[in-house]
Amino acid sequence: MRRIMTFLAALLLLAGCAAAKPAGAAEAGAAEAYKRIDQETAKEMMTRDDGHVIVDVRRPDEYESGHIPGAILIPNESIGTERPEALPDTEQVILVYCRSGNRSKQAAGKLAAMGYKNIYEFGGIGTWTGDVVTGPPETRAPEK
Repeated sequence: MRRIMTFLAALLLLAGCAAAKPAGAAEAGAAEAYKRIDQETAKEMMTRDDGHVIVDVRRPDEYESGHIPGAILIPNESIGTERPEALPDTEQVILVYCRSGNRSKQAAGKLAAMGYKNIYEFGGIGTWTGDVVTGPPETRAPEK
């Protein structure tokens, strides 16, 4: 009887884990709405004059300690179901990063679920080999 109870408890635990959706996970189909790119591709895209915006989705203290030049701060935790004011154009190229790549994937999925079309997620600043600057957060997209 004890083995049956243990088996049933394990089964319930596994079933619950399989059905659980990670916090910030994108709605079905949203993952296809953003593209995962490597950092070299992101660097190349940043050289283009195409009206792109670089979005850092870390906390303000992380951003201030070092961020990619020109990046605006929109913390992942602040991205809900309403489009961020700093991103008014759903067709704009958006390059998203965080510290390690976890929050950037979450944020990219949430933005895709809101209808943004040109989202490129490129991981974390922890492995970034390009320039990094320090300073207070920018929260507005640059004017076109």
